[in-house]
Amino acid sequence: MALDPKPQAALALHRFGLGPRTGSVGAIVSDPRGALIAELDRPDAGRIANGELMSSGAAARAAFAFQEARRNERRAAAATAPKGAQSKAGNALAPPEGAARNPASPPAANTTARAGVAPQQIYLDEAKARFAAALAVEIGFAERLAWFWSNHFCVSADKAGVRPMAGAFEREAIRPHVLGRFADMVQAVETHPAMLIYLDNARSIGPNSQAGRNRGRGLNENLAREILELHTLGVRTVYTQDDVTSFAKIITGWTVIPVRQDPVRGGEFMFNPRMHEPGTQTVIGESYADAGFDQGRRVLAKLAGHEATAKHVAYKLARHFVADDPALTLVERLTQRFLDSEGDLKEMAKALIAAPEAWAEPPGKLKRPTEWIVGALRATGVSPADVRPLMQAQNLLGEPLWRPPAPNGFADDNATWLDGLSQRLDVANQFALRLAAGADPTTVFEETLAPIASAETKRTIARAESRPQALTLLLMAPEFQRR
Repeated sequence: MALDPKPQAALALHRFGLGPRTGSVGAIVSDPRGALIAELDRPDAGRIANGELMSSGAAARAAFAFQEARRNERRAAAATAPKGAQSKAGNALAPPEGAARNPASPPAANTTARAGVAPQQIYLDEAKARFAAALAVEIGFAERLAWFWSNHFCVSADKAGVRPMAGAFEREAIRPHVLGRFADMVQAVETHPAMLIYLDNARSIGPNSQAGRNRGRGLNENLAREILELHTLGVRTVYTQDDVTSFAKIITGWTVIPVRQDPVRGGEFMFNPRMHEPGTQTVIGESYADAGFDQGRRVLAKLAGHEATAKHVAYKLARHFVADDPALTLVERLTQRFLDSEGDLKEMAKALIAAPEAWAEPPGKLKRPTEWIVGALRATGVSPADVRPLMQAQNLLGEPLWRPPAPNGFADDNATWLDGLSQRLDVANQFALRLAAGADPTTVFEETLAPIASAETKRTIARAESRPQALTLLLMAPEFQRR
């Protein structure tokens, strides 16, 4: 007996995409797998094309200019305030200790004429573009892949200097390579200014480098350790502490041009040979002769193609899309496809869709908060002009945008997110009352949940005493929460 195609289509949208919109199930019902693969083959799938968004370097310079203008305003206010007020204000009006002073920059005339752009405004603009992309796509498989890899190679906007670059990091280092080669993504990520600042490599100095001999030892191992442990090989695999130290020496000199010193290219990547540790280094049994920047590039290329890396990323991909404890056969399929295709991530994504294990698993994986929020917006057809309430909901539910708690990103298991279901109920209530007040629960149910809803879920929603209550129950239904 043939399987009912509608539940398969709904499963495809919930498990691999960002949730159904009106007409989504019907649009792919004839061939759900084919529709997912077709999305991957579309030009620029997974990318965000928005000419109003700044590059990471431009964002860093704009944020710096804004902060300098504010410092100048405070200095001007201190200079014109009555003497008694100055002494009372004291340090509150003074620029922070060590703040850059630019005598060529005159004080701003008023607070509305500040130079630059506030880091928070850059952050909000990037967030708006990200939400808009998620709401615009037909299915969202490529978008989900972008989110997955952005969390795998995460940076945090809570780190000083990273906030204005966080969105650009995802657009520049992650999205162009989501359906390309893993090795290219690794190179882009590890040389991106946001990553170099986040994991402190921008200030790492080889102890025997020219700068190191002048300043004393200044090696930082954070980036080297996380590349080996989180980004490529996986925890406790084939590397040792000696490998971490050697690799950290290799990538000294990978830094960021200081904005205060270069108003044209400040905030961009640079290789500084004065900071680079000279000499041959050994990483995982292989020697790498000193070749400046290329020495590190060769190590990254080797790590990107390692069998341990293939296993690590295959397991994470299967766990993210299918189950906390994915079938071993699925992980093996993905690992082998990674190795056979030399890290072609589009081929790996297609192997995931083709694998029977990826469809046989019952929907038990709890959607992460942002997936659920976007799913609610898509289901009801709501597209808010102001993204701040959405970001506040992300914060409340424990997944603030580009602000993971640690370099290993947000957790990807059910246990982490189960405790937040009561907060989701609060968010669902507010959403149903305010943002989606005009949505028809019956239509939303039929278009997004009916093919996979249990009889109990259908009865619960049908018994609702009001439209907002029905919509809240729909958004909190197990079939809407899980994929």
